[in-house]
Amino acid sequence: MKIFIDCDPGVDDSIAILFALFRKDVEIVGISTSVGNVSASKGAENAMRILKLAGYEGKIPVCAGAEKPLRGECEDFPTFIHGVNGTGNVELPATSQRPMDMDVSDFMYQKACDHAGELVLISLGRMTNLANTLARYPDYAGKIKRVVAMGGTVYASGNVSPVVEANIGGDPEAADIAMQADWDMTLVGLDVTTVTHLTRADVDKLLRCCNPAKKDAVSFISKALQHYMNGSRIQNYTMEYSPLHDPLAMVVAVDPSVVTTRKMVTRVECGGTYCRGKIVVDLREQPIKGRFVEHCLEVNSRKALNELFAAFQN
Repeated sequence: MKIFIDCDPGVDDSIAILFALFRKDVEIVGISTSVGNVSASKGAENAMRILKLAGYEGKIPVCAGAEKPLRGECEDFPTFIHGVNGTGNVELPATSQRPMDMDVSDFMYQKACDHAGELVLISLGRMTNLANTLARYPDYAGKIKRVVAMGGTVYASGNVSPVVEANIGGDPEAADIAMQADWDMTLVGLDVTTVTHLTRADVDKLLRCCNPAKKDAVSFISKALQHYMNGSRIQNYTMEYSPLHDPLAMVVAVDPSVVTTRKMVTRVECGGTYCRGKIVVDLREQPIKGRFVEHCLEVNSRKALNELFAAFQN
């Protein structure tokens, strides 16, 4: 399976990227970054350091993208969750790789053309890069096989407002544009990520039984999760575990059987104070104007976690 990753690394983004790198049936053809957990430029640097950690330095192109949402400016970065540097304050070795010197929309479109009809687009952050590419290249959506995105919530509580998830809330206009594009999109949102718990005990066990060639990567994950899980404790009073956000989206991309889904007419609320960024689904016989988006509503958490861990043990 050929995939393109758009992300904002980010502790959980980093785990998702490592999982994809270690899956024998997955080929990452490119990575783009946008502002979110860190700046787009810092996210690109983090992505390249992750590639080096996994033995892929210089083998997968990385391009920095949007540094602000379509409307307005960025708020402060969530350093209490991802650390000042985005990787849980763990300093990974510097890399000699440099980001692509091209516009991110041109980069994303080029990769879509190179692998037209077979490329799966994985969105792990705000959808600003997606929206900008769709605007510049109206035929972009038609070249993508499907989209799997971490974002939103239908029934679960939000994490940046009572009803809003962070990736969608960070750029609602971009998310609505992406969800109305003519492609198959699956949203892996808080309905499933918040009930899939990555525990300290699981990570400690993985350290003991991982493939020796992947020990450095698992050690990084373990260290980065110390800060990340403490941020989860501050935010949600969790103890020794954190929700599995971006890695679950990546698992769903390679194995959709871990979730139960439903397609619903979907829009994103782009106004209001408390509901800006809310996912709106309409199940009426005559719904609002919008496209059908596939939403993950239930998950086999243990199966998903085992799928994740297996990539580091093989």
